[in-house]
Amino acid sequence: MSAVRLHGVRVPHMKNTAGRKPERMGVPTVVTIPMSMHIGAPAEPVVKPGDKVMVGQLIAKDAGPVSSPVYSSVSGVVKKIDDMLMSNGKFMKAITIESDGKQDIWDQLKVPEINSFENFIAAVKDSGVVGLGGAGFPTAVKLDIKDLSRIETIIVNGAECEPYVTSDTRTMLDDAEYVWEGIKLLQRYLQAKRIVIAIENNKPDCIRTFQNMCSGNNGIEVAIMPSIYPQGGEKVLIYNVLKKIVPEGKLPIDVGAIVINCTTVAAIARYVKTGMPLIEKCITVDGSAVREPKNVIAPIGTPVSDVFEFCGGFKEEPKKILYGGPMMGIALPSLEYPIMKNNNAILAFGQKEALTPEPTACIRCGTCIESCPLRLMPTEFAEAYEAGDAERLGKLKVNLCMECGCCSYACPAKRPLVQTNRLAKSFLAAHIAEKKAQAEKDSREGANSR
Repeated sequence: MSAVRLHGVRVPHMKNTAGRKPERMGVPTVVTIPMSMHIGAPAEPVVKPGDKVMVGQLIAKDAGPVSSPVYSSVSGVVKKIDDMLMSNGKFMKAITIESDGKQDIWDQLKVPEINSFENFIAAVKDSGVVGLGGAGFPTAVKLDIKDLSRIETIIVNGAECEPYVTSDTRTMLDDAEYVWEGIKLLQRYLQAKRIVIAIENNKPDCIRTFQNMCSGNNGIEVAIMPSIYPQGGEKVLIYNVLKKIVPEGKLPIDVGAIVINCTTVAAIARYVKTGMPLIEKCITVDGSAVREPKNVIAPIGTPVSDVFEFCGGFKEEPKKILYGGPMMGIALPSLEYPIMKNNNAILAFGQKEALTPEPTACIRCGTCIESCPLRLMPTEFAEAYEAGDAERLGKLKVNLCMECGCCSYACPAKRPLVQTNRLAKSFLAAHIAEKKAQAEKDSREGANSR
């Protein structure tokens, strides 16, 4: 890709809960904790039905290099371990725990001893922390850079560009000391030459807070970013802060960068200071159907129905429930789905907001291309996908699409462009896998015929 200015769309902020300090809800009667709340291999249960567990106790160990351990968010008894249908349509093992309401703390918790890079990475892994802004990538894997000299800049992502969502904002205001302690840990153990705290300009209180903290601290600075969606996207932020482009198939570290969410940074610092792993999340609860929008601290595994009830229930029947924001959120088929590690919000919308507009014919206006932060061509993706042309999809760089939804949002014809992009990426992946399998088969047959 050539160096071009990245674009996006201006979405309504709708930060209704930015001024609402998080409220801690009561202990749920039951929690259901999936084994995969992250990108990579699901964790493996180390408990069985009938076992008593306590808050912070390990209930599932990480299973492979890209995985994350899981801890109990309540004290109580394991009722069952079975498959649950996840919001992505796949089945995943989940541990259901019936709470005793006592919230007894596991007596084996201890503050980690850290005096080296290796100790630090081990502590991050043991914390159970994954990308808490929504990505869900195991944080220890992201930070485990074998050659630290490759790191030029760490970007702490405080953009929070999705409408409605304010949980990161509250972290930056209410847990600023933990964010700062986490930043200092990154500076020390990753030997970061430069750390940039990137915050959108619609969060002046957060900007002031960290500008004051940065005063007199060499190597740490605040970057005030324009409020343009998707400012918080990893590749977008790297370009807008560093003017560097992450090539297709490469990682941020390949251009000398690491991007880490501000709430993730705070969670690492909290574990290092207290020894308590990730067992709860601050989430924004909002949307037109919610009676009392607020930020809520909820144990991981809490049914979303309990969280909405804590916010006064619904003032109208919800027609769409989302994990996350309205641009990249995932629709839920049931109110019994649990709060997970990588949830930053749950939104509920009434009939008017949930109604999907009827698409009309593409008028070839180019608005989708103009709006795409990576200047991709969604209309060309759609044509290639409908024609079953995998080779063309590859040449058009469909895999660069981050599924941010800018194209669909901006399209005057209301075409489901981002959904088509997602299907096109899956189609291309299947095509590549099929070609690889055929090549391996041909190779085996050729070897056998010699």
